[in-house]
Amino acid sequence: MSEYGNTSGTLYLCATPIGNLEDMTLRCIRILKEVDVIAAEDTRNSIKLLNHFEIRTPMTSYHEYNKIEKGRRLVERLLQGEDIALITDAGTPGISDPGEELVQMCREAGVGVTAVPGAAACITALTVSGLPTRRFAFEAFLPADKKERQAVLEERDSDHGAVRGAPQTCPDARGIAGDSWEPQDPSMPGADEEA
Repeated sequence: MSEYGNTSGTLYLCATPIGNLEDMTLRCIRILKEVDVIAAEDTRNSIKLLNHFEIRTPMTSYHEYNKIEKGRRLVERLLQGEDIALITDAGTPGISDPGEELVQMCREAGVGVTAVPGAAACITALTVSGLPTRRFAFEAFLPADKKERQAVLEERDSDHGAVRGAPQTCPDARGIAGDSWEPQDPSMPGADEEA
């Protein structure tokens, strides 16, 4: 199934729904059924998604606490010609999760990486915000430490932005960033995500 025409496999970064199962793309369902293995951030959560779409592909865990050792094993499997899909609990792998490290490892090993796009929390939030969309900044999870969080927010220029984080770290963000920063509406997709 390799899209790169070489003997190694391909890593597919498969975006999963961020709140509504109907946001799952047909291509993503097909890829998840065709790959040799699915690397999932949380297999307990992902099995619900896979069962819903009748996907029977074997899963393995890949998360923050095993990303180095498991990443090496996944790259070895890819180099042997296996195709692997990477999924997160919700959204696009590689954004605010250890998928970033796996992509770097694949690039260093010469393994092809392909995105299978789908719902993205930051774009979804931006498009319904009413803010100008021509230019914006995205900040992943803000640091828990107040001084570090303040430094990150002060770095931002006047771009409108989407900030993703735990509710307990966001209340003081407006005071730090100024009146131009609006906290995300809790009813918006991804507003309460922590990981």
